Amino acid sequence: QVQLVESGGGLVQPGGSLRLSCAASGSIFSINAMGWYRQAPGKERELVATITSGSSPNYVDSVKGRFTISRDNAKNTAYLQMNSLKPEDTAVYYCNAVIRPLTAPFAYGYWGQGTQVTVSS
Repeated sequence: QVQLVESGGGLVQPGGSLRLSCAASGSIFSINAMGWYRQAPGKERELVATITSGSSPNYVDSVKGRFTISRDNAKNTAYLQMNSLKPEDTAVYYCNAVIRPLTAPFAYGYWGQGTQVTVSS
């Protein structure tokens, strides 16, 4: 059983910072790409940032220069450092990872349960 657990969400004022964590656990053979998505009320889920197994990042234009994605392969954990937060960053943030379980010949996409980020004064 593979599980992704996010943490680090909360309420922050505009211009503030938060750091999200996504820890993968269970019977894992390997983890490929990891990423963060977000879904605001009434909107579709959108990609925020991804990072390859070799730690090459990619960002949606709206967060470039403000957000930084990183990962610690030894801990099976990805991070999203969010700076200069804006009210429009308010959303539920979801972690996604492409993971090959120990018992499977293929990798699958897994989702975390989501963590709420609210940017408001």
